[in-house]
Amino acid sequence: MKKTIFVDFDGTITKVDTCAAMVEAFAEEGWQEINEKWERKELSTQECANRTFQLFRAGIDDIAGLMEKMEIDNFFKQFLSICREKGYKVYVLSDGYDFCIEAVFEKYDIQVPYYANKMLYDRGFKIECPHFNESCGNCGTCKTKLMTALKEEGQAVYIGDGYSDTCPAMHADVVFAKGDLYIYCLKKGIKTIRYETFADILAYIA
Repeated sequence: MKKTIFVDFDGTITKVDTCAAMVEAFAEEGWQEINEKWERKELSTQECANRTFQLFRAGIDDIAGLMEKMEIDNFFKQFLSICREKGYKVYVLSDGYDFCIEAVFEKYDIQVPYYANKMLYDRGFKIECPHFNESCGNCGTCKTKLMTALKEEGQAVYIGDGYSDTCPAMHADVVFAKGDLYIYCLKKGIKTIRYETFADILAYIA
């Protein structure tokens, strides 16, 4: 069966969440409270990010240096290779930042279309959200809306691990989940396949 595969970036393709790594490395105290408000949906992704960026003590070179240290799942490139052999379209949907994705993809020579928030720097950081869904207002990148627009005939497969993946998981035909997403799917009765690395997904894709 034909498949269109949608993959989260932070903590799914990467071994650690790049946004969280930035905050832990460069943000002063106070970011925890902001993040908790975001998790309670009291702040949108854009509001959360822009408030957190006000606590940053770093420049763009610092962020670039940190991204150089980021590692990806050991089996992700093999996963992409099999998808290409099968003719499956793969899209990365991220509520993170384009700068981080581009840096990591360049490091590992990965060419995959992606959709994410735009990170801007001019003596300070901020984000813009070109894929925002005004009817919802939570995530900066509405993965469900993008998934609906990009899905081709056949199954929509979603692979993720966190908060911003909960909505698209409810609309996918097949869900691979770990971390907070897996717990959410269990609570909501969403049929899901647990994975730890992309090695667990290779057999299904092949």
